[in-house]
Amino acid sequence: PAASAERRAIVAAAADLVEPGMAVGISGGPTALALARELVRVPELTVVTNALPVSDLFSPPDRADAPYTQTVVLTGGVRTPSQALVGPVAVRALEHLHCDLVFLDAHGLDEQAGITTMNLLEAETNRALMAAGREVVVLAEHSRWGVVGLTTVADL
Repeated sequence: PAASAERRAIVAAAADLVEPGMAVGISGGPTALALARELVRVPELTVVTNALPVSDLFSPPDRADAPYTQTVVLTGGVRTPSQALVGPVAVRALEHLHCDLVFLDAHGLDEQAGITTMNLLEAETNRALMAAGREVVVLAEHSRWGVVGLTTVADL
């Protein structure tokens, strides 16, 4: 199911970690997008993302008098089928950024292989996003445990 009870619980727990005024990094992926939908309500947030659907959620309000307190830093790069921007341009954009928290949607988690993805450029970009964070929170449902993608993003 698109919004399983498990995903909703993960999103709620992750959203509880975010406070007004923070800088947060959000990767691409369905659980990360669900988290971003919750974070739209948090004021004074700076969102660093390589995901176009995430950045679209934080667009300015339609009315000039509506509050607009969030800032989005969108990396550049090559667009993947899942609408994430990846590759050397995205990596360079992330090199000098600093986030309080980075939320990483994982394709797979495995004791030996670590956090994995199916896309080589996405792995490189996710490593750069993780490096920008003071803390990294992995967003993964239990069904992701034991799944091994093509390449490792990071060891557990």
